[in-house]
Amino acid sequence: MPFIDFASWPLELSVLGRVLAAMILGGLIGFERELKSQSAGLRTHMLIAGAAALIVGLGHLLVRDYSDEAFRELVQVDPVRLIEAVVAAVGFVGAGTIIRRREGEEVQGLTTAASLLMAAGIGIAAGLENYVLAGGASLLCLIVLCLIVLWLLGLWEKRVLGSKPDDGEPAS
Repeated sequence: MPFIDFASWPLELSVLGRVLAAMILGGLIGFERELKSQSAGLRTHMLIAGAAALIVGLGHLLVRDYSDEAFRELVQVDPVRLIEAVVAAVGFVGAGTIIRRREGEEVQGLTTAASLLMAAGIGIAAGLENYVLAGGASLLCLIVLCLIVLWLLGLWEKRVLGSKPDDGEPAS
């Protein structure tokens, strides 16, 4: 195999297109987190979604490259394991955003961690070329999560209950 396989460029460019789509769609979720000045904002969500799409795209290329008869005994490629790896990695990153404060047993960062997992899911969908699913999930997150759940419930909690939202973020 030559150092640069020009024949694989169209497939590699296809994966790059998936990564770009995932980064844009993940950025929609990250934009809301950025507005709330959370530690995991626009860039983090874009990178999580893009990395998920890249890893899934690499799995697609691995299956293509190692599906020949000569490699079947040597290499066993399971694309589902790549998805599991993405979810595990995002769980690790998400855990880093969660902070428990001793006074009052307040927990912060749960919504941010959950939004990182959603960004990874969107990236996986884009990596699998399920753009309608990835785009639809992004729009649902933007509309439902950002506008209705976080904003309206945050206002309701602040005005009616006089408390902060569940992840300790100030209501806006």
